[in-house]
Amino acid sequence: MADVPSYSEDLFTDDAIMRPYGRYRELRELGPVVWLEAHRMYVLPRYAEARAVLADPDVFCSGRGVGLNDVVNTVGLGTTLMSDGDVHDVQRAVLARRLTPRGLRPLHETVQSAADALVERLVRRGSFDAVRDLARALPLSIVPDLVGWPIHGRDHLLDWSAATFDILGPMNARAERAGPSIQAMLEFAARTVADRDVLAGSAAADMLGAVDEGKLTESQAASLIIDYLGPSLDTTISAIGSGVWLFGHHPDQWQLLRAKPELLSNAFNEIIRLESPVRGFTRLLTADTVIADHELPAEARLLVLFASANRDELRWHSADQFDITRNANAQLGFGHGTHGCAGQGLARLEGHAVLRALMERVESFDLGAETWAVNNIIHALATLEVTVRPASTSADAAVAPAAERT
Repeated sequence: MADVPSYSEDLFTDDAIMRPYGRYRELRELGPVVWLEAHRMYVLPRYAEARAVLADPDVFCSGRGVGLNDVVNTVGLGTTLMSDGDVHDVQRAVLARRLTPRGLRPLHETVQSAADALVERLVRRGSFDAVRDLARALPLSIVPDLVGWPIHGRDHLLDWSAATFDILGPMNARAERAGPSIQAMLEFAARTVADRDVLAGSAAADMLGAVDEGKLTESQAASLIIDYLGPSLDTTISAIGSGVWLFGHHPDQWQLLRAKPELLSNAFNEIIRLESPVRGFTRLLTADTVIADHELPAEARLLVLFASANRDELRWHSADQFDITRNANAQLGFGHGTHGCAGQGLARLEGHAVLRALMERVESFDLGAETWAVNNIIHALATLEVTVRPASTSADAAVAPAAERT
């Protein structure tokens, strides 16, 4: 068996989070399995091994935690993200009815209409913050109602959602600062379930129905509400913001998409591949295991680095290039297998709707100042100033009119 190479640098310093891709390349060059000295765990930086591990939940389990610290891996056990087997299946089934393509179908017209109205207002303004005014605005107008989150409890949603991902990193200052927010969110969710203070006909109402049927406990229902909310917001916000940023830097790709709107699904997958919303999660080995000629012991923890795998030169031609003609359907930005992101269908629905609305109304993006969020797990812009050039009548002709959308 080959020796596992080591990497000494902390992957979660501010600088490493702001400038990750050179470090990920270094990890891939070291090999398919690398020992992270700073984090006392292994990492899988390449695509083939990452995908294989995500597809095998029996050996690489989530039920012992998916974070990089022992605190969250104990407190979070039993949630959808941190469960396996029958427990995971029951919880996932409660969410599935609303998050499958069939379940989301009734939302298509509502989401597209909301995206059209939002983009129309922003294009009339000319200049706006593509994160605050666009990427956050649509999910915040859709997701809380879909989840059933009480109207009076929405002021802290973005902060709470960010904290749920910060706490999944190593126990650094960022994770420690997230603690009070996590506690406040858990207490609010528990009160919401106990008081049955949810919107009628929502996903949360479904969860309370499952409690009445004995399929879930009240504690599990409270965790599920949080499980549903965070990923449905953060992954979508990240994808929309990154999409505007990428198309602003690659105007040729924007003109190609406007000329060939059938590339929309390709384009969204390519955004997720190149600027993966989730850096990665861990798994715990349930048995001695061999990965790529490296023998790893039971009870070892592995960081599956989605964002690195999605730029693996062994899997993707010109891996650092933004190319919407690429078939990036197999990207790992939403995970893979039984623990693939439950909210990815909703993220796609909202992301596609925003891009369609922009394709019809925007000729080009002129990017201004930007800042990137510093979060242990979520990769996203915090602000992005943009000025848009409205589409001309001739350019509009290249895009299918609203009545012809499918």
